[in-house]
Parts: sequence; structure tokens; C-alpha cells
Amino acid sequence: MRIVEDDKLGILTLVRLRVPSLFIGLVLGLALSFVTSEFEEVLQRNVEAVFFIPFIVYMADAMGTQTQTIYTRGLTKGKARFLTYLVKETVLGILVGFVFGLLAAGAALLWFKSTALGLAVGTAMFAAVGTAPVIALIVTEVLELEHQDPAVGAGPIATVIQDVVSITLFGLIASSILL
Repeated sequence: MRIVEDDKLGILTLVRLRVPSLFIGLVLGLALSFVTSEFEEVLQRNVEAVFFIPFIVYMADAMGTQTQTIYTRGLTKGKARFLTYLVKETVLGILVGFVFGLLAAGAALLWFKSTALGLAVGTAMFAAVGTAPVIALIVTEVLELEHQDPAVGAGPIATVIQDVVSITLFGLIASSILL
């Protein structure tokens, strides 16, 4: 693995190292806008569902960022085994997703007095948070296998992939429950 040391490299070198993963984020961010537009009908009919998009996306991103940071730290110490992390972090994601899914469902139910919205939000939170560690680990491992520093590219790439997955899951779940 090639470790990027910001304090020892020039600005132009850092730009060259960082721009590729951010460019991928830009392209996938545009895809995210397209994916979101595909759920226009459910979002128009249930405008309150829109309020939960940042909440669900943030929680999944936070879970993925934790996983990616911990795994990258393990890689730099030479103590990370991908399959071990994959199993543990997947179980952790499911458990944390379940807890936060219940909390999110309760918040939506209390706020809007809608069982259907609560079910959609809670299920989407569970699914998004539950998938986040897997996505974070896979992206980090691919960069590691390509001899790239995961600390530079994994965060931006995994985040935008998780955003697309989170919005897709929320849109599909909300469409099936709320329409």
C-alpha cells in the first residue's frame, strides 16, 4: 500500500492524488441526483418523506466512515484481515441498523403520526446503515489491492456509493409502503 503523507508532498501532487476519487464522487453524485428523481412520485405524494433523506443518508455515511477509518488503520498497522472485518462489520451494521431503524421509525411516527411513514423510514434506516460497512470495506479493500492509499480515495468513493444505495433503498421502500 502506498501511504500519502500530506505533510511531505507538494500541493500539486496532493491535487493529483486526490482529484481522481473526487471526480468519481462528482460523477456518482450526478447519478445520485438522477436516482433521487426516479422517486419523484412518492416524494411528491409524501413530501414529509423528503425530510428524512438527509437523516438516513447521514447515518449510513457515518457508519461507513467509522468502518472505513478503523479498517484503514488496521491496514496501516498490518493487522487487518478483510474477511474478519467483513463478518464483524456486517453483523455490527445489521445490529446498529436495527437499533437506529427502530429509533428512526419512532421519530417519524411521533412527528407525523403516520405508521406507514414510520415503517418506511425505519426500514430504510435499517437497510442503509446495515449495508454501509460492507460498501466501506469493499471500496477500501479494492484500493488496497490496487496499491492505492485507501485514506485518500476510500472515503469519497464509498460515501457517494453509499449515498446512491441509501437513496435507492429509501426510494424503493417508501414507494412500496407509501404509494
